[in-house]
Amino acid sequence: MAATAAAAVSFSLPSAPRGLGPRRRRRRAPSLLRAASTAAPPSPDLSIQLSPRASPPAPANGASTAAGPPVAASFARDRAEDLQAEARAMARAAGATVYSPELLAARYGSRPFKVALRAAEVLSKLGAFGVKVLLDERSGDSSSAKRRARAVELRTILTRLGPTFVKIGQGLSTRPDLCPAEYLEELAELQDSLPTFPDEEAFACIERELGFPLDSIYSTISPSPIAAASLGQVYKARLKYSGKLVAVKVQRPGIEDAIGLDFYLLRGLGFLINKYVDIVTSDVVALMDEFARRVFQELNYVQEGQNARRFKKLYADKQDVLVPDIFWDYTSAKVLTMEWIEGVKLNQQAAIESQGLKVLDLVNIGIQCSLRQLLEYGYFHADPHPGNILATPEGKLAFLDFGMMSETPEDARVAIIGHVVHLVNRDYEAMARDYYALDFLEPDVDVSPIVPALKNFFDDALNATVSELNFKTIVDGLGAVLYRYPFNVPAYYALILRSLTVLEGLALYADPDFKVLAASYPYFAKRLLTDPNPYLRDALIELLFKDGRFRWNRLENLLVQGRQDREFAAKDALQPVLKLLLGPDGEELRVLVVKEAVRVTEAITIGTLIDSYNSAPEFLKPLISSGNPAGPFKFSEAEREQMMELRDQLFRVWGLLRSSNNFDPSLLQPVVQVLQEPEARVLGSRVAGGVTQRLAARLLQQLLRTPPATGSS
Repeated sequence: MAATAAAAVSFSLPSAPRGLGPRRRRRRAPSLLRAASTAAPPSPDLSIQLSPRASPPAPANGASTAAGPPVAASFARDRAEDLQAEARAMARAAGATVYSPELLAARYGSRPFKVALRAAEVLSKLGAFGVKVLLDERSGDSSSAKRRARAVELRTILTRLGPTFVKIGQGLSTRPDLCPAEYLEELAELQDSLPTFPDEEAFACIERELGFPLDSIYSTISPSPIAAASLGQVYKARLKYSGKLVAVKVQRPGIEDAIGLDFYLLRGLGFLINKYVDIVTSDVVALMDEFARRVFQELNYVQEGQNARRFKKLYADKQDVLVPDIFWDYTSAKVLTMEWIEGVKLNQQAAIESQGLKVLDLVNIGIQCSLRQLLEYGYFHADPHPGNILATPEGKLAFLDFGMMSETPEDARVAIIGHVVHLVNRDYEAMARDYYALDFLEPDVDVSPIVPALKNFFDDALNATVSELNFKTIVDGLGAVLYRYPFNVPAYYALILRSLTVLEGLALYADPDFKVLAASYPYFAKRLLTDPNPYLRDALIELLFKDGRFRWNRLENLLVQGRQDREFAAKDALQPVLKLLLGPDGEELRVLVVKEAVRVTEAITIGTLIDSYNSAPEFLKPLISSGNPAGPFKFSEAEREQMMELRDQLFRVWGLLRSSNNFDPSLLQPVVQVLQEPEARVLGSRVAGGVTQRLAARLLQQLLRTPPATGSS
């Protein structure tokens, strides 16, 4: 079939022919995940023009015939047709390999010679590297430059060992608890790892998987892959019947066997480690099995298409986010056809700015979308390197390649936000306890030794405000802590760190002073102010009532930041706290609120009196103050400033609420309704009593206190 396909193609520029023979040598293509980049699209004049070979007429209404491939009746098929097409794709992928330790044992247990050869290759390369690292440690040569050189050497070895070890290296690049910083940075480059495979094998795979000749599927297809990586390579093509430009990803031949053999060996190594290495407390075999399952899932392109569909459903309703459509009629376990996206990689600043776009605006879109992925819905793109995120000419952010996805557990989503609150409060003991909720530590691990390490790092790092911190500085500092203590960093958290670090790195190309935490504040503020989750509600109270005193400046800052989030609704702000205030579990909060209400009432009352005195005619002021040059109030200047600042903060907070885009006076209706409840009347009585006592005490103080000195002559 491959030969037939090759015979049926011709090039529109005969002066520059390129054969399809297996001996042709090509440069290594860029990353597979850059499929939709316009950095190197094939010229239309160099596309393979596929000559029809008795091609059947286009089927009507998207129905398939025995003689030709299924064709969509229109660009936008309705949901029912799309589900039917997806079902057909799933049927084509029914025979896709699923990871099974028993299957690997049956396949390779009877092939000892092949297993021995591969084991010798792997052990010789990795063993020699391990010996070098050991000699470095024994000679005391553990400098950063030496570690960097060894990291480069390890990256080269993993690349030569093939896709399984490339995937292992990519996994290690997100594990700061396992690898020093130099290794993390080098292993993160394991993206453009393998050379391409022959085009005729790719074309034969397309025909075999989809069940139709190449020329009855595409009118043109690029003569060589425009991108390649460890698992496959991508071609640019045009669908014959719709004329739609698509990216066609084709799986590398024989990759299942190569990966299966490697995991068979690694699993055997895991058994030996579990049995003989006491210092390793984790179940290495279970870890290998989980990793193998993830890699084998990436080999099923129908699963990747379903990941893309789910991602699009959750996030593509945002006006700035674009997710390509999947063409299910041209997708199988080894062939994925998706909408072609014109765009520029985010690290190509000049190309982006030439289109009138700003890199920082695009990065901010990426950060807000990533925060929703990580902390709101919990389903996120786990490999957001520059080739997977493109800037479109319309200023949208396009996400590509959905083979590696991950999920954040619901408990962890709110724990991460609480962790940020504890960081703002510099509550290192609470930060250490957060690691239980984040599943970093077993419940029986004592966190007390971790607290000084967190304090030492963050006290130095927090010389500036939290929003001014460089995210990579935090990651590196936390990585050093994780590396020294018995942490077990879950895969989702390591991928979160990687995602945000990549986005900040892209922004630093355009602005060396960019801070990802500062860009994240609007989202965190919105969630804290409006989310009814009890954990987040308690985190908000902890943030606002630090040391028993209400921090109006923090509420003001939260409102300022929250208003920058498009989804912020003023009517929802503080509603969760109000419900707790009058609920059965709100007594502790009520005590704090009564105390603060008394302070606020006093500040407003006295501030109003001071303003009235200041606005009075000059001839009346001596009469009002009984001749006292300092005025009628016997306050120190510090007391006066504190009360006026408190009153002004309160007015600013109210002004922020009123000036919100979606402000509606009816948002006060729930407050009024709540105040009619018996509990609210009791609370009001407590506030009124406290205010009366406070003002009476203040009046007595004014009568008995000696006026402050106005100066000496």
